[in-house]
Amino acid sequence: MRHLLVINPNTSDSVTALLRTHILQASGPDVAVHMVTARFGARYISSEASYAIAAHATLDAWAAWRADGGPTPDAVLIGCFGDPGLLALRECSAAPITGLAEAAFFEAAQHGRFAVVTGGVAWKPMLQRLAHSLGYGEQLVHIHTVEATGAELAADPVAARALLATACRTVAEQHGVQAVILGGAGLAGMAAQIQSEVSVPVIDSVLAGARQAQMWVDGMPTDTGLPGAWVGLSPALMALSGR
Repeated sequence: MRHLLVINPNTSDSVTALLRTHILQASGPDVAVHMVTARFGARYISSEASYAIAAHATLDAWAAWRADGGPTPDAVLIGCFGDPGLLALRECSAAPITGLAEAAFFEAAQHGRFAVVTGGVAWKPMLQRLAHSLGYGEQLVHIHTVEATGAELAADPVAARALLATACRTVAEQHGVQAVILGGAGLAGMAAQIQSEVSVPVIDSVLAGARQAQMWVDGMPTDTGLPGAWVGLSPALMALSGR
């Protein structure tokens, strides 16, 4: 049995449940999917401050999982379209790590130039920085944010479906992209619902993350710990650091 650990940096249990439903659909029968919800932070990440805190919460969730004796995962998926803590978590664990955004960028780039449609206007500059840092700055040609946050969209799926279908269709037509990412943990499953209304592939960031993680469950990783000297960390993080 292989193990996939999914860390939800949002503190919303409903988002964790939604992630679990869709990730299980994309995971093999020999993969045990373990879900962890952030112990502190925002209910739904939608600002620079909540994103910064979520990176800390991601590391804390990983440290708590290891401290509690959870099975060593063969891959870890950060369940947020924005991947808070991605590079830091890679630094302290040898397990393959990816996030919803990185996995979706990778999948979309296979088609060529791509765009992103997501909820929450604050996400645009945050995703632009992430795309550039991961090497997708040239292929990501446009980010379209609707005013409603991902949490608000998830709360009214009927209205969200119409709004997002229009946004994806318009982006595809106006920017000449070969794929559109529908990004957001709370939007899991919506890409399939609107695909028939959009002329290019609409990529579900949650399913992209699950597929990427599934590709990485063949290795057996070991922890590398947190490098450096630290002050004021939680007991779990201090244990992970080896001090």
